[in-house]
Amino acid sequence: MTAPTVYTGIPARGAREKLRALAPPLAVVAGLGACCVAVWVGDPTTPGGFLPICPTKALLGIDCPGCGGMRMAYSLMHGDIPAALHYNAVSFVVVLLMVWSTVAWTLGRLRGRAMNSWLHWRWTPLLFSIVFVVWFVVRNLPFAPFTGLRV
Repeated sequence: MTAPTVYTGIPARGAREKLRALAPPLAVVAGLGACCVAVWVGDPTTPGGFLPICPTKALLGIDCPGCGGMRMAYSLMHGDIPAALHYNAVSFVVVLLMVWSTVAWTLGRLRGRAMNSWLHWRWTPLLFSIVFVVWFVVRNLPFAPFTGLRV
């Protein structure tokens, strides 16, 4: 017997159906939790830890759009929002958007129908690409005030 599809239009009823609907989101959250534990223990704000450095930074000497992401996550887990924004403001916003999409995905699985989130907007891929490229260029400009964006 094959398992029924998730988006049937019928909400998950009963413990077994709800557990089946929640299993993938819970697996994602558990994986992210393991990554958070590694970042917490590794403390990327202190040099010399076991966490890897950005290959782009190591090889080319420039900040990629994700540079500072682990330090941003570490600061965010410690409740230091200004430091998190300093390390990588775009990644901070992406984390918020991903929380939103994960909640929408989970609710959609429980309700039996897809829920709209920012991932379903028409202009999301283009806008995300533009922000990604602009952030990459702006944080590597060699003059003030842009030198303050380097990490």
